[in-house]
Amino acid sequence: MTPQPEHAGDTTPALDEWMILELLGHRRLAGRVREVQVAGAGFLRLDIPAAGDDPGRTQLIAPSAVYALHPVDEATATAAAHTWRPQPVQRWELRQPALAAHPVDDEVDEDDEDGPF
Repeated sequence: MTPQPEHAGDTTPALDEWMILELLGHRRLAGRVREVQVAGAGFLRLDIPAAGDDPGRTQLIAPSAVYALHPVDEATATAAAHTWRPQPVQRWELRQPALAAHPVDDEVDEDDEDGPF
């Protein structure tokens, strides 16, 4: 008999559950959790439902950042998600591109014997 790889015949379904996540750094988030691959690495995709005027969000979380996963029903996850809202990325957090110290002058002075530089 030929040995079979351990994963052969593995019918474990991919993760797709409503959960409360406890993350290192004492953060709690809640929503629908799925397993996804990004650039060949496994991540947890957390879809956080909308709450009032606050739109829903998606976060990709490295499994190594997870302290605990608590499967719950949709109502419990939604209620928790309304309480634990992650802050969205704000425009002021993003660096603005540095302006050129010297603007480029596209006009060439034909009287300049040395050229434009």
